[in-house]
Amino acid sequence: MNELRNLPSVDRLLQTPQAERWINQYGRPLTLSAIRVTLEQIRKGIEQSPTNLDEERLIRAVEETLNNWTHLTLQPVINATGVILHTNLGRAPLSPSALQSIQTCASGYSTLEFNLAAGRRGKREIHAQQILTRLTGAEDAFVVNNNAAAVLLALSALARRKPVIISRTQLIEIGGGFRVPDVMKQSGAKLIEIGTTNRVHLSDYETALQNYPNALILHAHHSNFRLIGFASEPALTSIAALAHQYQTFVIDDLGSGALLDTSQFGLTHEPTIQESLQAGCDLVCFSGDKLLGGPQAGILVGKAGLLDKIKKHPLARAVRADKLCLAALSATLLHYLKDEALTEIPVWRMIAAPQEEIRRRALRWQAQLSAGNVIGGVSTVGGGSLPEETLPTFLLAFSVPKADRFLARLREGDPAIIARIENDQVLLDPRTVLPQQEEELITKLQRLLTKHH
Repeated sequence: MNELRNLPSVDRLLQTPQAERWINQYGRPLTLSAIRVTLEQIRKGIEQSPTNLDEERLIRAVEETLNNWTHLTLQPVINATGVILHTNLGRAPLSPSALQSIQTCASGYSTLEFNLAAGRRGKREIHAQQILTRLTGAEDAFVVNNNAAAVLLALSALARRKPVIISRTQLIEIGGGFRVPDVMKQSGAKLIEIGTTNRVHLSDYETALQNYPNALILHAHHSNFRLIGFASEPALTSIAALAHQYQTFVIDDLGSGALLDTSQFGLTHEPTIQESLQAGCDLVCFSGDKLLGGPQAGILVGKAGLLDKIKKHPLARAVRADKLCLAALSATLLHYLKDEALTEIPVWRMIAAPQEEIRRRALRWQAQLSAGNVIGGVSTVGGGSLPEETLPTFLLAFSVPKADRFLARLREGDPAIIARIENDQVLLDPRTVLPQQEEELITKLQRLLTKHH
């Protein structure tokens, strides 16, 4: 075919000014590979469907290949949805101090496993441990890479081949197909279900403890669903007291891991880590990137004897936290210790944001854009926390033709803006837009609104 004979060679393309620019930007090996792959694809396409091809089109194809290969899929976005702990958008944004701590530890060497005073190898589990025990009142603490790992490790270390009692009201599945029963089985524990789907009594726990003398109890927070109607569960204090009476212990999987009382902001009370320990739980597992407001982490706090076994288990090394997580977590926990969580941790700053402040921001956006309407609405906490709970907010609403197409255009380019649609209106909630993102948000909206009209 003439079209195939007219295709430029790899060497010919490497001599072009565009190739020189690609080599400077992407390196010679990647450029050479992109040219070869693109030529092969075009050659196959011509064989299947003859077509005219010029060199300019070929160069554009190579450029597109290089862009696709080097495009990073993990990108920052502006969250204007009003969902504070948006699981799909990375949950909790970090505080400036946490970011600085990561930068400081990542840009050089650190004392990850080095004892400065002794001048010899140290232990990474000491990082964040002291702050966690001071904040919660626990005897000891340990950090792993997420809460699923924390629960799996705890059960693997403490309950392998042992019966673990759990209420059917707590056999939950949360996002991504994470099921508590599956994790329990993976650990080697023997699942002992008690109660019914909607009700469990203290007598159910006692009967199980009598039938399985060496059993322990797992208590799991409902996380992303609520048990309502004809439903009941015994108090955690009663469960813990009963377990201790039978000389066993209770693991409480709290999920979100709140250190502050959510009810002070008009939300339903979320059980706190401190309350779980005060209720008598021997071990508490929770996340670092939900209501704690830090990096992804799984945190275990509780009795020193139990945590000592957990730290020595072989799985502990496989799920341990890295230096970046420990740096960010330590800095985040310091905010609580210094009583500055509401002003420094983005998640809590969003939850505590006064309605009038949110309204002023929405009105300012409206004035800058000369478009949209400010209306009342609701924000949600998200992240498997406080199901069906909302916070009153103010929204900037746009009534635009083909709202779904406008929403898609907001997601294009850099920065991508994630908003939502209700009643055929595009809604943006200032509560979840970080102050430093406002300028970019307004600039992109101005450009899109001009094109849209």
